[in-house]
Amino acid sequence: MNVALVTGSGGLIGAESSRQFLARGFRVAGVDNDLRQTFFGPEASTRWAVEGLQREYPGYAHHAVDIRDRAALERVFQEYGADLRLIIHTAAQPSHDWAAKDPHTDFSVNANGTLNLLELTRQHAPQAVFIFTSTNKVYGDRPNALPLEEGELRYELAKTHPFYAEGIDETMSIDQSLHSLFGVSKVAADLLVQEYGRYFGLKTVCFRGGCLTGPGHSGAELHGFLSYLMKCIVTGRPYTIYGYKGKQVRDNIHSHDLVSAFWEFYSQPRVAAVYNLGGGRFSNCSMLEAIRAGEARTGKRLQYQYVEDNRAGDHIWYVSDTSAFRRDFPRWQPRYNMDAIFDAVLEGITRRNVAS
Repeated sequence: MNVALVTGSGGLIGAESSRQFLARGFRVAGVDNDLRQTFFGPEASTRWAVEGLQREYPGYAHHAVDIRDRAALERVFQEYGADLRLIIHTAAQPSHDWAAKDPHTDFSVNANGTLNLLELTRQHAPQAVFIFTSTNKVYGDRPNALPLEEGELRYELAKTHPFYAEGIDETMSIDQSLHSLFGVSKVAADLLVQEYGRYFGLKTVCFRGGCLTGPGHSGAELHGFLSYLMKCIVTGRPYTIYGYKGKQVRDNIHSHDLVSAFWEFYSQPRVAAVYNLGGGRFSNCSMLEAIRAGEARTGKRLQYQYVEDNRAGDHIWYVSDTSAFRRDFPRWQPRYNMDAIFDAVLEGITRRNVAS
């Protein structure tokens, strides 16, 4: 029996991971205590996704465990033991702004929770593959030092720069930059995952994602850019743009495409791997471009205000170079470009009737 333990199993990536690996014959032990609702309020709750997994998949078993609770986590590991083939760690406190309000909780969830999972994997399932959803925020605001040019709707990297063709690769330094407290806690987790690979020989990988999105996102003001933006357009709720004239650029990767990459890594794992993985040149947009796309699809205008000050450590332009992963795993190809992502996000909001 093959078991995948998925933390944050009710979240965007956790639920997608559960569905895809259940479809591939795994049993899934989902770990999620709906802390996202505590962070961002009732509209960000992941309960609906957990209930859907329990209702639709007999192979899904839920554990309402906080990843900071090592004893409770250990009981989950002991229950499945040698059957554990895969750990997919997606649980996190994911917001810059929220981290500044409560640094202790942010760090204990993102860093200490990751340490608990790594150590329990080493003790109880050292043969398992350990997949961690890291973030491009580990680079802090260093990408803002790139030579950027301002256009009508977006900033763009100068064509003469080596990163122009594919995006930002894994050689970018994580040092001497402003990260935000969230970025720091994710850096700590990222390095722990690498170290447990190198030091103990565990099969670990850090996927440093861009904006992760899709129809399963419980978007809120402090996290879930496209989901929350689309929700605001549909409902007429006011939206706030923070800095950079709304021309900041993000690459976006659909949850299906990211979890497909998880499968490829699981099939041929490595030790202490690190990959930038986002939408890349295939799928990216600026804030203003996203607003136009949402308005075109809904026939409604976004009501927004502009605040000159950007969020601390926020990127002006970030596009992931995914070539290292594509080189190592050539079977992986993303399916969802920006048009398909906009459609999927809107469909998810409409289907769940959360736009009211």
